[in-house]
Amino acid sequence: MNLIPLIDTAGISIAFDQDNGWLYSDWKGVHDQDSSRQGCLLMLEALRRQPCRKILNDNSNIIHTSFQITEGGIAWLREMRAAGLECLAWVYPRHFESRQATEGLLPLLGPPAVVGFEDLATAYMWLKKYELRNLVPNPADDTLTGKLSR
Repeated sequence: MNLIPLIDTAGISIAFDQDNGWLYSDWKGVHDQDSSRQGCLLMLEALRRQPCRKILNDNSNIIHTSFQITEGGIAWLREMRAAGLECLAWVYPRHFESRQATEGLLPLLGPPAVVGFEDLATAYMWLKKYELRNLVPNPADDTLTGKLSR
């Protein structure tokens, strides 16, 4: 990854990955609902500064989080979509208390498409193969489903 730093704080670093044309956000330390919200606002700022359609959202360096998806988080996703985001690969923190509930909500959130992963390598490969032009309506609800390239 050839990264151009955009934002660097104690809790999150955000860079533009020139090789892949996406944003890479690296969360670190301890996060609660408020610090998670602040980090998300920084991601929106970075996306507006460096427009792109994909984000690799790496939470693997988070020590502890009490983050939960809220209406504010859904509104943030809408703002991210309006700023051009179409797809977000989310690497879960190692210790994520609300993971099961979050995994149940992810398919219902889009657009943009948000998909969770255990590790950075798998998320990276998925995001690299994800074809944005193949977003098609999911007949079960109002979300979009992505197709992987072959």
